[in-house]
Amino acid sequence: MRSNASEIATGILKRSAYQSSYNNKKTRGRVVHFENNIVAEQQPQGFTTEDVLWAVGIWSVILTLSPVVLFYVLMVA
Repeated sequence: MRSNASEIATGILKRSAYQSSYNNKKTRGRVVHFENNIVAEQQPQGFTTEDVLWAVGIWSVILTLSPVVLFYVLMVA
């Protein structure tokens, strides 16, 4: 039976993954716990400059295009 290139590559990758997990018996079945409370304390409180600029940009686009949309609705509808 013939195999295409992707099947061969998949077989090789799966075999290497199973062998590496089989050889590494110390970490098998271990509960992964990566909670880090230090990162939560370092998060900035409030809005950043990027947040304010994004909000101003969105509102400027909405307010600039609203007369155009209103004119289009009144003329076409």
